[in-house]
Formats: sequence, structure tokens, C-alpha cells
Amino acid sequence: MSEKRILLIIGGGIAAFKALLLIRLLAKRGIKTSTIITKAGAEFVTPLSVGGLSGEKTYTDLFSLSDEQEMGHIELSRSSDLVVVVPATADLLAKAARGLANDLASTTLLATDKRVLYAPAMNVRMWEHPATRRNIQILRENHAVFVGPDEGDMACGEFGFGRMAEPETIADAIEKILDGKTHLDDLAPKPLKNKHILITAGPTREPIDPVRFLSNHSSGKQGYAIAKACAALGAKVTLVSGPVALAPPQGVNMVQVETAREMLDASKHALPADVFISVAAVADWRPKTNTNKKIKKDKQKLQPLALRENPDILRTIAGGKNRPKLVIGFAAETDNVLNYAKAKLANKNCDWIVANDVSGDVMGGDNNKVILITKSGADMWPLMGKFEVAKKLAQKIVETIG
Repeated sequence: MSEKRILLIIGGGIAAFKALLLIRLLAKRGIKTSTIITKAGAEFVTPLSVGGLSGEKTYTDLFSLSDEQEMGHIELSRSSDLVVVVPATADLLAKAARGLANDLASTTLLATDKRVLYAPAMNVRMWEHPATRRNIQILRENHAVFVGPDEGDMACGEFGFGRMAEPETIADAIEKILDGKTHLDDLAPKPLKNKHILITAGPTREPIDPVRFLSNHSSGKQGYAIAKACAALGAKVTLVSGPVALAPPQGVNMVQVETAREMLDASKHALPADVFISVAAVADWRPKTNTNKKIKKDKQKLQPLALRENPDILRTIAGGKNRPKLVIGFAAETDNVLNYAKAKLANKNCDWIVANDVSGDVMGGDNNKVILITKSGADMWPLMGKFEVAKKLAQKIVETIG
């Protein structure tokens, strides 16, 4: 790799001392470092120590006339190959997400045309707060990359996600990005790491004879999107799928089934799980009998098709001894959507219901407009792509159990 340069922004947090180790590691790898220290960051490390390690001037003040003559903040923001924020505090993330620019660090982040790598570090409650999660989502949509945080003990005495990634891990991430080898999701936070999420998707097929079956129009797209979104957040995902024309999501344990009874058996076998998401459009009935020979079209002998009720997978998992901590059902309705979905929430013994109106082209289409119903109320989401629905649902899961 030819000589590269990063701009390192050091935020205010106890993890700021790790920035010194990072500068030394990068120097050994032939990567030069320019530095900005926030006012809060200077409470933890000094410009003198940072400059001594980087061998270059450290910038601190947006309104320094000499600095503006030497290198204006616009030039500073664009003269490096990558901008790295270590530690990325909740305050810095919020400023960057909202486009605030009231100091040198935030002004530089707003002015840069380079990719930005954030290494978050904060209290676990701050990391899990919905405001922080929204800010991270905004930054990721703006093509920012994240490394960490890790799970562990923190200076505040709490344990959980929020501990900054180690300097070696950050240095590895920087090298990968500079080499163009890193996809946006590769370094993303993994708040669902060590969580097992079980998802059912697609339709089931209930055989009548060797060539006919009972089924529905489910494409499996929403369930597969949810599996992909949860896997991207670090979850171990088991996807029990009926027959669909979709490629299995990467990194997901795939179990393919045909009938409702097979789907229930596969779901039970996959337990225990932290979360169960019943997205599949399971056939409510199956023929009482089926034959191994094709039923001939004979009007004189044609008999009404006798049906028997299929097992209720959602209710069975929700009421079982290995019940997951969070059980989520889907309610596809053509009318009276909210009331039917509220009734389903109570009848199925689940925690959430994701309801949608399938009277249009939702089944098989690429968009969805859903209502998330919990015991505390109903949240109506706007029309969005199915993967956007999946990411939003995955984030709700993070806020609940992550």
C-alpha cells in the first residue's frame, strides 16, 4: 500500500488515551496521522503528547487565525484519505448526524468529502438510547463506517456494549478501508451479537395430490429481509423458509420446509432462541387426506375437498416451555387491519404484532406499510421498502433486548 494519511479526531472520553496507541500503530504501518483534539478530548490527552507521537502539529481551535492561514478547516478536512473519530462520543455522533458545526472537529466532519470511520465509546445506556441509534442510522445512510463498540467493563462500572474497540482492531479497519477492501457493513456495530433469532418466512404448501397443493401468494421477501438485517447486526439467525424463489441471505442458517407441520417441527428444533419472528404466511388448513395419484377431472366423481386445521406455529412457540424472550407475529389483513391485529396480539400470546394491509401488491411486491402493535400501543410506519422495514424492526429489537 502506498503512503496514506488519515485525519484523526480525538473526542472527549476516558478511551481517548487509546488514540495515542493508535497513532503509534499506524506509524509502524506507514500511515501518517494529522490530528484534531476537541476541547473535551484535551482533558484526557494533551496536544503535546499527540503531536509528539504523530510528528505533526495538532489542531484544536476553529478560530485560530494562524491555523487558518496555514491550513483552513476545509483543507484540513480534505487533505487526508480517511477521517477517523476516536473515541466517537455520543455528543460527536449527534453533531455529525445533525450537521452541527460549532467547533473545529464538527466543522471538519461537515466539510469533509472523505469517508469517516467512527469508533464509538460511551456508557451502555447512552449507546442503547434511541437517540443514539437514530444518529448512527443517519450517519450510516451517509456512508459512514463504524468499528465497535465492544462488550465489556466500562470506566463507569457498568458492563455492556459501549467499550471502544481496541487500537489494533481500529488500525486493521483503517488499513482495510484505505485498501478499498471493506464493505460498509463489514465494520458495523454488532449489538445483536450472541443473540439467536429464529425467523419463519414464505408460504407453506399443503399437498392435495402429487401435482396440486394449497398455498398463498407470499414471496418470502419480508422474512428474508428481516433475516438479513438481523444477521448484519451480529445475530445468529435461523431462517425456516417455505418454498420461495429467493437466494438465502448470507450468514444465515437456512432450513427449507414445505408444509406447516414441517415448519413447526423445524422451528421447535431450532429453539432455544432469544427472539422468534413469525413472518411466514402459513396455510391455515390442509387436506384431510392426500393421494399419491393425480385426482382426475371427473365431474361425476368430484367430491368437495375436506380440510383439517393446521397447527398454529406462532401460538405454539409463544406458549411453549422454551418461549423466546421476544415473540413477534405478522398479521396480513385485507380489511379492519388494526382491530384484527390487536385481537391477534392477545390471542397468540405474543409480544408484538407487525400488521399490514395486503389487499394491494404487498405479497410479492417490494414495499410494505406496517403498523407495529405492542401492549403499549400502535406505531404506524410510512410506506417503505421491505428491507427498510426489516432494518427498522431489527433496530426495535436491539432497543428491546440488544
